[in-house]
Amino acid sequence: MICTPLIKPLQPLVRHSRTPRVWLFDLDNTLHDASHAIFGHINQSMTRAVMQSLDIGEDEATVLRKTYWARYGATLIGMVRHHNVKAADFLHLSHDFDIAGNTKIEKNLSAMLNAVPGIKYVVTNAPMHYARIVLDRLNIRQCFAGICSINEMCLQGRFRPKPSPALMQQLLVQLQCEPTRTILVEDTLKNLKTAKQLHMKTVHIFHRGTPFSSMQRMRPAYVDLRVNSVQQLLTHPFALSA
Repeated sequence: MICTPLIKPLQPLVRHSRTPRVWLFDLDNTLHDASHAIFGHINQSMTRAVMQSLDIGEDEATVLRKTYWARYGATLIGMVRHHNVKAADFLHLSHDFDIAGNTKIEKNLSAMLNAVPGIKYVVTNAPMHYARIVLDRLNIRQCFAGICSINEMCLQGRFRPKPSPALMQQLLVQLQCEPTRTILVEDTLKNLKTAKQLHMKTVHIFHRGTPFSSMQRMRPAYVDLRVNSVQQLLTHPFALSA
């Protein structure tokens, strides 16, 4: 199987007379507070998915889940690569819980996003069905031109989620956007580091619930702007300038 990372369009693209700014927003702990409840459910659901897929106990499944996440950036990759698990089946099992009911509402987010100039996309290592439910719950799906979920993050038959440089390069090609006019907004520093290597602009949403956040005390040189919330970003002159 050969597939290409693909932004799934949510609305027709608006053509501009000049190159617009293009925003690539992460989802969890960027557009919403996933540490409030979502991450706990994902961890439980992910462990159950490993248990069911491999017919193993909880302790062994927990070790595998954490090992593959640390090694590949996504448990899915390890499950597909080492156990021949079907990706679509695993993505469904690993996010099989009340997603909408556990999503924390972010006030005025839709209006704030619409006030920021540029075309906006969601780029997330989460599955598509999960991303759509969260965006609908936050009432912001209409703010985005498209979504690139882990379902589409596939190159030459292998999943290449963030922080893959090949993934980010392919997205730049598909969207036909200039790297210096493209901004990646993330809570995870290693993803921002890849973006900066490709000459993109970078915004770090510092969230204490993000793994390894205790190590993120200073703004690295590859981060153009560090803020404490997406709301702070969306009202900052950095975002509001064309």
